Amino acid sequence: MSELEKMRRGEHYFINDPELVEIRHAVRDNVDRYNALGHRETARQQQLLAEIFGQIGDDVHIEKNLRVDYGMNTRLGSHVFINFNFVLLDCAPVNIGNHVFIGPDVQLYTAHHPLDPGERGRHIGWAEPVTLSDNVWIAGGCIILPGVTIGENTTIGAGSVVTRPIPANVVACGNPCRVLRALP
Repeated sequence: MSELEKMRRGEHYFINDPELVEIRHAVRDNVDRYNALGHRETARQQQLLAEIFGQIGDDVHIEKNLRVDYGMNTRLGSHVFINFNFVLLDCAPVNIGNHVFIGPDVQLYTAHHPLDPGERGRHIGWAEPVTLSDNVWIAGGCIILPGVTIGENTTIGAGSVVTRPIPANVVACGNPCRVLRALP
């Protein structure tokens, strides 16, 4: 089994495998092209986003600066708005639903690294998926950690660090993020 296959299955894999490094370089080249485009170059922006991500719906807008690890593991629904300085470490699947708003300086991480320094020094990693369900709003400065699913219609308050799944139809915030109240 290749390191790419191991990564996609959530197994431990060698992060600096040549195939994985090449994928990251190619995606980052496209991301750099995207970030260099003028704001009015919307057709080219959409073309590059389609090349960067595994799937992209209709009416997706991503402000600059964008940073992406693999891209191919990420599926974006329709009517998605992502504000400035979005960081996406998508070693595992990332699913962003329809009508999702993501504030500035938000970071989504699927990647894990070992606590054991010897294993970490051998560049071993693994990953868990992240899901933002339909109608989710992630306010500015949030960090979403590996394995997190955020349920439909949920709002995550600014500056939150989301360490575990958050249910549908709630407002949640904090570090660690916790549910504050249900939505009507």
